[in-house]
Amino acid sequence: MPYWFLAISLTPVLPFGSQTVKILLMLLVLPGAATFVTGLVPTVRLLETSLARELLAGPAAALVPGPARSWESRARTGAWFGLHLFAGVVVSGLSLAVPPFAFVLIVAPLVGWDAQFLRIGGMRDAWPQWTVPFAGLASLAALLALIVLAGALLSRLAPWFLGPSAAERLADVQARAVALAERNRLARELHDSVGHALSVVTLQAGAAGRVLDSDPAFAREALGAIEESARAALEDLDHVLGLLREDPSRTAPQPTLADLGRLLEQTRIAGVTLDSDVAPEVGHVPAAVSREAYRIVQEGLTNALRHAGRVPVRLRLAVAGERLEMEISNPLGAPGVAGHGGGRGLDGIRERVTVLRGEMAAGPDGDADRWRVRVSLPLRSGA
Repeated sequence: MPYWFLAISLTPVLPFGSQTVKILLMLLVLPGAATFVTGLVPTVRLLETSLARELLAGPAAALVPGPARSWESRARTGAWFGLHLFAGVVVSGLSLAVPPFAFVLIVAPLVGWDAQFLRIGGMRDAWPQWTVPFAGLASLAALLALIVLAGALLSRLAPWFLGPSAAERLADVQARAVALAERNRLARELHDSVGHALSVVTLQAGAAGRVLDSDPAFAREALGAIEESARAALEDLDHVLGLLREDPSRTAPQPTLADLGRLLEQTRIAGVTLDSDVAPEVGHVPAAVSREAYRIVQEGLTNALRHAGRVPVRLRLAVAGERLEMEISNPLGAPGVAGHGGGRGLDGIRERVTVLRGEMAAGPDGDADRWRVRVSLPLRSGA
């Protein structure tokens, strides 16, 4: 009604147009333009989406309330706002007019005060008069059908008018992809760091328990290694939790190949015979490659501990040209030795290798009695 009042005030002062044109301007054009302009306000989409989601069933129930973030969304919201108001005016006007009219038709044959109304309709006899109540009931049914159809139509149109634009959908997909990639990265960090520490601690505790009486010195050394491994795992866990909380004070630097010596020593204390050949040039690889290579070696050793037990492990790490070459191999282990991992170790290694555009091969060796993991990483991003 405010838009119509505005149109009624403006139309008489227009210096052009016939009476018919002015009526059209007053009833349709000016109110429609005013509602469209109002719909361009970004918060109108937030309000209209909330209303459509709460009041309309069907596809409109999946709408996500939010302000318009582009001119395309604003234009669609303006069109919806006008459609919403005009449909509301028609339905509400008929809802006010039809029920009293239907009531008059229904009771007309039963009362005397409406005889003049019946005579105007040409119903002077008793028989035609009794058909009038059915016309009243039919008008009520038609009004109800109009309301239902209007609601169903608006429910189907609401997602198109109030839904996100193509650019907004693309931005949402990109945001979800970034969030998913971050979750996967944090999951890899937890799996590689904490998972390795727990595997090493389990073997170290078992070794210390077996030699506690016969070799107390080794048992003390194993217990010290357990303490160090647990402390390192807590530091890694604190680092990952800091990333989750976006707390800069908790985001400690990640280990690189410069920390490889401690990792290898912890593995040896766990009772694993580790034959390592690490070239000196490895300490000068780029930081990004060094961090990922450390995690790959860590996960390779963890897989050997979990799935083969305390078997001899061979590690080769060298720089060949513009690539970092690494190889981890171990016997497949006894048939009774079963790993308790979740089967995500190789997937984590493959994800890290893929990010750096490297190459990876994993599986039984040619003689089928050794498991071998080969990884080749480019040292430069353009390689």
